[in-house]
Order: sequence, then C-alpha cells, then structure tokens
Amino acid sequence: MAKHKLDVTIGSVSEVYDGAGGILWEMLMGEQIHVGAESETDVLAAKAGVSDKTHLLDVCSALGGPARHLAKKYGCRVTGLDATRRMDEEAKRRTKEAGLDGAIDYVLGNALDMPFPQSTFDVVWGQDAWCYITDKERLIEECVRVLKPGGTLAFTDWLETGPMTGDEVTALNTFMVFPYMETLDGYAALAEAAGLTVIEKEDLSPDFATHVQGYLDMVQNDFRQAIIDNYGQAMYDAVEEGITLWRDASAAGKVGRGRLIARK
Repeated sequence: MAKHKLDVTIGSVSEVYDGAGGILWEMLMGEQIHVGAESETDVLAAKAGVSDKTHLLDVCSALGGPARHLAKKYGCRVTGLDATRRMDEEAKRRTKEAGLDGAIDYVLGNALDMPFPQSTFDVVWGQDAWCYITDKERLIEECVRVLKPGGTLAFTDWLETGPMTGDEVTALNTFMVFPYMETLDGYAALAEAAGLTVIEKEDLSPDFATHVQGYLDMVQNDFRQAIIDNYGQAMYDAVEEGITLWRDASAAGKVGRGRLIARK
C-alpha cells in the first residue's frame, strides 16, 4: 500500500533515537513521546478495555512513559518492545526508579520479528511510532500472531491523509526518518487481511496541526538556544525547517494522525 518508500532501515531509526533525535522529541513531547501525552494514553486505554487483568504489549515502547502510566494507573502487566538500545536502557532505569520494574518487562527487539510465542497478549498497542516501521503489513501480522484470540489491537499513528507530490513525501519522511506513512484506510485493510475485525477507526488529523504548531513554537522559543548551544546552528536550522514543513503539510491536510481499534 506504500506508494513511495525511502531507504530507511531499523538501524537508521535507532541511530536517530540513540542520539539527538530521541532527546529532541522528549524535549517537545515529554517522556511519553507521542501526541497528547497521558490524556491520549487514557483514551486509547479506555477503547482497548485495559484493566488490572490485562497483559499489554507496547510495540515501540521508547522511554517507557506510556508503559509506566498504564501499569501505575490501571494495574496491568506491560511488556515493552523497542529496537533502540538507549531507549531500552533508559526505560529500564526510569521504571526501576519509579518502583514499577515488577510490573513491566522491556525487551530489546524488532517489531517485525517479535521474540514472543503466539497468543501471548490481551492487548497489542502502539502510539505514534509505527510510522518508523519499514513493513506495516508484516508488523500487523506479527501483532496478530502474538495477540490472544479475542484480544485487541489498539494504536495511533502519524498518517498520509491527502495527495502529495513525490518531493513532498520525500522531504517529510526524510526529516522524520520514516520509511513511509500508511493511510488510515490502509491500516484498516491490513488489519482485516490479517484476520482482525476493525471496531473503530478515527481520523485525529484536525487536532494534529495544532500539536505540530505547538512543537514549532517550542523549538523557536523555549528550546532555540539550548539546541544551538548543544548541537549547533545548522542542527537548529534543520529542525526548524523540518517542523515548519510538517506544520504546513498538516495544516494543508496532507499529513495527520489516526486511531484504530480491532479485535482478533
């Protein structure tokens, strides 16, 4: 379903999140590293039916912000899967510091070849991170494989939402180190092809441009000097240009965000 795919690998993404990229996105989004922070995690948890009986897999769990919030608030058991070593180590450190290491396990691994037996989890979950995955079809198949019968797939992601030129697609994805973006209908089709029943798909794009404008405001005001001091003027210019590009594309309805809930 991807029309235009960049030569981005799991190594490319790990390199960014092992370095300045991971630090920058935590500055802008907090340790949850997704749009809407804890309030969005709570919306997804309600839709997925998360409770103290749930064993949840967070695919691309990053710093473990959502995992800690879920374990603490809902009493569920969480397994986090991420391919970036710094994120994995930092998630473990912060979780231990929060006294939650008994409720959460973190596994360093690839979402396209998950190191779990079939039918392990009640909920498989993702928040604004699957845009980094190089093969969305394989990703959804792996999510379905490790999901128990009757289990729920629940995720949000950044999406392609309108027509773009090849140059626009390349520029937007290159800045974010996305191999490609899926569409909401594309994700729903992949879920159905993998044997799931789609319960809900929601376009969250109207809200997206506001968030991206907020990130641009923070870069230009709150963090401008810190980025220049730590990473140099060229890095600041590249970040400002890239987020401006995303602000313009989201305001024009070309890129956005969506939420999908499906059942096995």
